[in-house]
Amino acid sequence: MTLEDARQRIESAITQFGPQAGMAIDLVIKEVRGDQGDETANELIEEFDLELYYNIPPSESSGLG
Repeated sequence: MTLEDARQRIESAITQFGPQAGMAIDLVIKEVRGDQGDETANELIEEFDLELYYNIPPSESSGLG
């Protein structure tokens, strides 16, 4: 899944389901983590404020690197 596809799917879920969009968004975030890694998923979580609105936390970085 591309980053743009993920953005569109998140926006669509928010529009369609509003406050109940969390489960659909969580599936998108999990797919992004698998395809593009935690950093990209965390960017989406921050961009859409998903932790605040849907209780979807960013992944903790390992601190290495």
